[in-house]
Amino acid sequence: MASPAPLVASISHQMVALQTLQLLQQEWGWGDGPGTPASPRDADHVLAVPARRSGPLRARPGPGREEGRGGVGGRNGGAGARASCPEVEVVRGAEGGAELLPFPRDRGPCTLARMAMRSALARVVDSTSELVSVEQTLLGPLQQERSFPIHLKDSVEFRNICSHLALQIEGQQFDRDLNAAHQCLKTIVKKLIQSLANLPSDVHVVACASLRQILQNLPDI
Repeated sequence: MASPAPLVASISHQMVALQTLQLLQQEWGWGDGPGTPASPRDADHVLAVPARRSGPLRARPGPGREEGRGGVGGRNGGAGARASCPEVEVVRGAEGGAELLPFPRDRGPCTLARMAMRSALARVVDSTSELVSVEQTLLGPLQQERSFPIHLKDSVEFRNICSHLALQIEGQQFDRDLNAAHQCLKTIVKKLIQSLANLPSDVHVVACASLRQILQNLPDI
């Protein structure tokens, strides 16, 4: 019986990446849109995003943190603005993690660029969720019976890219990180399909079909 350890580790890294992206969606107010499978359970599970790399950070005083947060646009008056395109401010938490906070909402309405960014982020979230589901329900039982290669380093890289993405506010670096996450996710799926290609067709046909469907949902951006 083949060991499922590499696949389990790979799924674990992808889950961290998924939860990071879902938290980012929620902080931007994008978690309620179509095709955004952010679950309350995942949101409760993730308290902070690890800050593994440097990124544009905004310092904020500790004791008066709620005052500073409420003073920008006002909490009560910002409810309607959150339904549009709020931005995020990222600061380092007390434990060294990255804490996502609502960025000032007076920087103008949604633009086509922000709408495209929202759509691209939603595609990565949806596809990551689908990938984890396929790995858990189809590839997990399959690997217990037959061995096939798992490229763990790609999932580690995907997790790190998503963690760095969460530290970006907006602009070219955010776009580059989002594109890098998109491409890395495609690489993971393509390598899984290649790994399954050596198995008998009756064993991997369903899994490969599901993985190819994920690729179709990840067009080049």
